Amino acid sequence: MVEHCTGPLGVGTVVVKPLRHCLHFWELHPAESAELGALLQEVAEVIQSLLAPDQVYVCLWSHGSWQPQHLHFVMQPVWQHLKERFAKPEPHLQAAMFASGDMPERRTVEAFCEQARRLMHQGTLRSVSETP
Repeated sequence: MVEHCTGPLGVGTVVVKPLRHCLHFWELHPAESAELGALLQEVAEVIQSLLAPDQVYVCLWSHGSWQPQHLHFVMQPVWQHLKERFAKPEPHLQAAMFASGDMPERRTVEAFCEQARRLMHQGTLRSVSETP
């Protein structure tokens, strides 16, 4: 499943997660791992195609209150120009973006999701949707 992130990590940041509830990466079946790897690559390609970032971060997030939760891969487009606003890249960038609280405009997120959905449908029946 692919959903647009609802937090302040910017337009094009999506969450990729297995349909089956899974707490640990090592619990994935081989077929799920293969499908997930292909989906992560496909989503990264869609993000690159639509937004032309310098990099797409792929981060595994799976904790809630220090307890294992459902696996979530956060895929975030990043550009060199972000260094003008944020001091450090990688997890420091994400922490600073959360601290800023700057949420992307809903209509911009929706436009990205519609374009991403079209591109995803060209290759598969998976889709990108905004989480409620």
